[in-house]
Amino acid sequence: QALYRGWLPVISSLCCSNFVYFYTFNTLKKLAASGPGKSTPGKDLLMGVVSGVVNVILTTPMWVVNTRLKLQGAKFRNEDLQQTQYRGIFGMSLNIQYAFSQIIANEGVGTLWNGTLPSLILVLNPAVQFMLYEAMKRKAGKGGKKISSAEIFLIGAIAKAIATTATYPLQTVQAILRFGQYKGDGKGGAFGSLSNIFSLLMDRIKKYGVLGLYKGLEAKLLQTVLTAALMFVVYEKITAATFKVMGLSKKLKQ
Repeated sequence: QALYRGWLPVISSLCCSNFVYFYTFNTLKKLAASGPGKSTPGKDLLMGVVSGVVNVILTTPMWVVNTRLKLQGAKFRNEDLQQTQYRGIFGMSLNIQYAFSQIIANEGVGTLWNGTLPSLILVLNPAVQFMLYEAMKRKAGKGGKKISSAEIFLIGAIAKAIATTATYPLQTVQAILRFGQYKGDGKGGAFGSLSNIFSLLMDRIKKYGVLGLYKGLEAKLLQTVLTAALMFVVYEKITAATFKVMGLSKKLKQ
């Protein structure tokens, strides 16, 4: 059961996060398609960054609670780390609400946005992922060729693997800050947050060497690459069906 600790908040966070991201991205894509010029990697990257920023601002509180619940009951080698206890008595859904209320009451509303700065930097992850995905999809579908589900799966997997590997050290820092027990240097604001990010990265390099920045990358790649590849296949099927029902033009789908 420990392998599935925090599964409900993960599912809830993913649903909200993906909805916000895809809704924003497709809205921007629709606006771009109605304007002059063709889609380019630069436009895709910009749309991905904007979508990512909107997503981070709206859904970071859910990911903070998600991280706390996922680590609840875990045993830590570092004695300075305290176990989190957000246990409700009426099931996991109320447990999530209880965790929200406890964090706000004990640590303040601002705590729900812990790790926002690395998260904003990490919008490059889905932005790069979508830029690569759209570029490879355009190349695969050149000349009106129909792209198969297997090709979509492979394109999505490659795009996510590159994006995850490039941004993995920051994802580690993001998780540490969301857990909420890193005190940092006490400085506030953006400069304090940047200082904390730099300190955490340097601390991992001192302890484990440069390769320590990529500890756990194999498991992360296995999880995120498969998730992204499957997500893109389902995404393309749903998008195609939606456009067909709405009678929208083929230009918009491209």
